[in-house]
Amino acid sequence: MSNFQYLTGVVTLEYDKKSCIGCGMCALVCPHGVFTLEGKKARLTERDRCMECGACMKNCPASAITVTAGEGCVRGVINELLGIEGPCC
Repeated sequence: MSNFQYLTGVVTLEYDKKSCIGCGMCALVCPHGVFTLEGKKARLTERDRCMECGACMKNCPASAITVTAGEGCVRGVINELLGIEGPCC
């Protein structure tokens, strides 16, 4: 069981389903399984699990995804190494 706590409603991830071409790259590159591919479109299924790494946006050929690749998860890793308690990503 994971000790990670995900904050809800704070992720900058945005997905434009109309622009999606269904290539599936977002689902393939996302380390947290934020996207799934259903039919011919990606589906944003776990938005609050996004760690804002930007992999989905960088690999989307249709520019259907935007995210402010931030410090969220990096801060969590640094805090863990320093022994600082608190929410991670």
